[in-house]
Amino acid sequence: MKAVVVTEPGGPEMLTLADVPDPEPGPGEVVLDVVATAVNRADLMQRRGFYPPPPGAPEWLGLEASGTVAAVGSAVTGWSVGDPACALLAGGGYAEQVAVPAGQLLPVPAGVSLVEAAALPEVTCTVWSNVMMLAGLRPGETLLVHGGAGGIGTMAIQLARQVGATVAVTAGSPEKLERCAALGATILVDYRQQDFVEEVRRATGGRGADVVLDAVGAKYLARNVSVLATGGRLVVIGLQGGRRAELDLGELLTKRGAVHATSLRGRPVAEKALIVSSVVEHVWPLVADGAVRPVIDRIYPLAGVADAHRRVEESLHVGKVILQVRS
Repeated sequence: MKAVVVTEPGGPEMLTLADVPDPEPGPGEVVLDVVATAVNRADLMQRRGFYPPPPGAPEWLGLEASGTVAAVGSAVTGWSVGDPACALLAGGGYAEQVAVPAGQLLPVPAGVSLVEAAALPEVTCTVWSNVMMLAGLRPGETLLVHGGAGGIGTMAIQLARQVGATVAVTAGSPEKLERCAALGATILVDYRQQDFVEEVRRATGGRGADVVLDAVGAKYLARNVSVLATGGRLVVIGLQGGRRAELDLGELLTKRGAVHATSLRGRPVAEKALIVSSVVEHVWPLVADGAVRPVIDRIYPLAGVADAHRRVEESLHVGKVILQVRS
């Protein structure tokens, strides 16, 4: 089969289509004929040589995919050849086929096309597991999302509004903030021009944010702690701004705050299956009735993967960038 491989660590020009072995399903796995996949920032890090796949995962990129079931392992129940599905992956989505543990397979929500479904697994599982399951966002609380116009951000805004929370976002332009506002964010911060600590405190009457979802990391750590409300929870899911910073434990203690650092890709299969099951139970009905929708920026053919990576790398996108593998 064809897959996108990285010839050597570097820029988007290092991505090329190549022949790789067809996947074979293990007893608890399903093979998906991939229709579409999506570009995540983790893919960019892996391309540059900074984020290797976990043991057992394919070497090629891709943390989610949609398609139809092509083969079913001997121990799998509930799925049949030809079923439409989307999947949370540890890797391998940028390919014509991918093998995935059956517990990480999700049905395609009603009203969502097979191509659009490729935009859902990573963002829904990331937001639901971190904001709802871990941080326990509650009605009436305030969620601050850094990078509100990205794939995770656009999903976090929608899900937080569905649980009755107020949503604050940071983004890098007025146009992106307008898109965030259209999804339900009400506290809008242009991080190039404004201090998010001051703006969130002002908008919340000095209280601050109850939950902060952050993919920046070290660069924002001190200010993220400062913006926390009493009893606030900071969840760090990325390291775009570095991995080492000083943490003021005294300030955190005074606020009775918590800092969580999590990743999804390397979790055990059983943990991922629990997250996927919770997403199907709680998020999929919202998608099916139109209350929550995937936000699609652009769709590229698989051969256009380098251009898709450039668009995400330059932060030109709003929502998800899709790679269509087959029609």
